[in-house]
Amino acid sequence: MRISRRQLLGTAVVSAAVGPGGWAAEERGAKGPTRMDVSTRRLLLRHTWTISRNSSDFKDNVFVRVERDGVVGWGEAAPNVRYGQSAEQTTAAVEKARPLIEAGDWLHHVDLREQWERAIPDQSCACAALDIAILDWVGRKLNVPLYRLFGLDASKTPVTTFSIGIDTPEVVRQKVREAKDFPVLKIKVGTENDAQIVAAVREATDRPLRVDANEGWHDKEQALEKIRWLQRMGVELIEQPLPAAMIEETAWLRERVDIPIIADEAVKRAADIPKLAGAYDGINIKLMKAGGFQEAMRMIHVARALGLKIMLGCMIESSVAVSAAAQISPLVDYADLDGNLLISNDPFVGVSVKEGKLVLSDQPGLGVSERPAS
Repeated sequence: MRISRRQLLGTAVVSAAVGPGGWAAEERGAKGPTRMDVSTRRLLLRHTWTISRNSSDFKDNVFVRVERDGVVGWGEAAPNVRYGQSAEQTTAAVEKARPLIEAGDWLHHVDLREQWERAIPDQSCACAALDIAILDWVGRKLNVPLYRLFGLDASKTPVTTFSIGIDTPEVVRQKVREAKDFPVLKIKVGTENDAQIVAAVREATDRPLRVDANEGWHDKEQALEKIRWLQRMGVELIEQPLPAAMIEETAWLRERVDIPIIADEAVKRAADIPKLAGAYDGINIKLMKAGGFQEAMRMIHVARALGLKIMLGCMIESSVAVSAAAQISPLVDYADLDGNLLISNDPFVGVSVKEGKLVLSDQPGLGVSERPAS
């Protein structure tokens, strides 16, 4: 059937004028009433969470809710003392960016992110909360999940590890039993009782293990001895064995061990990656360190160009931030996205896990919803 030029132009005019949410209106930057709410919620941990540098029974995370044209987007910041962050500081940073958010065109989020990063420099988790909230809104506005907006295949999500914090051997064995549905475990070490912790895990399971020292070892010879022992215990990789500043020592270590060494605290943004390529086999990307999706994606491309493996991690987070990270998980080799599973009062429902594999929702944006009050 042939279509006349007049019919074709008429169809285009109708398509461009479909309702207030039509593409033409959006491209012109049409905006309805805008609202941004910032709140702090205390996330309670199922077990005392201990790593090499501290212990916690709860985390105070900052949540950002944005609304425009009747569409809502959610974001989350997980402040970390390792980077000098607090809930109060993060809230102040988000509030400083409020005028930019309220006046900005959210569909032009790339330009908008550059503006708020200039306004609140060195506030990575605050920037992450804003980026997640705006991108959630964009996905919901366009009625598409973010992973589809990014052109990714949800069937290619990786298996996530389940993390076992430092504890007594008895409690460690209990935690391993509770994690029976996860095919790979991540074990926190970096203290004097590392051998007892790993031995307790091995008494309870023969599953593959990944180990994270969180900068807990400070001597390369000691680290070498421990890693060789861990390899004999069935450990697949080691994360951040030495402090972030010890790049030369880590390179020395890498030459002498046969399992991958992954950088975590040593890498925050894409600019950090080139100097690490000779010392590490891969990097751990976290939205909270990177400041959101856009820098995280840049980090993935830089790491790939340098031949590095990629882990996608998280802090102690609710399903908002974990679901956000999961949107880009089809791009990575390893996932450690279990922060929402470590808390007992997750205020949201989002990405799920089936036999360890991340299962992305077909709902728009992040695919998250507020959990009904019990």
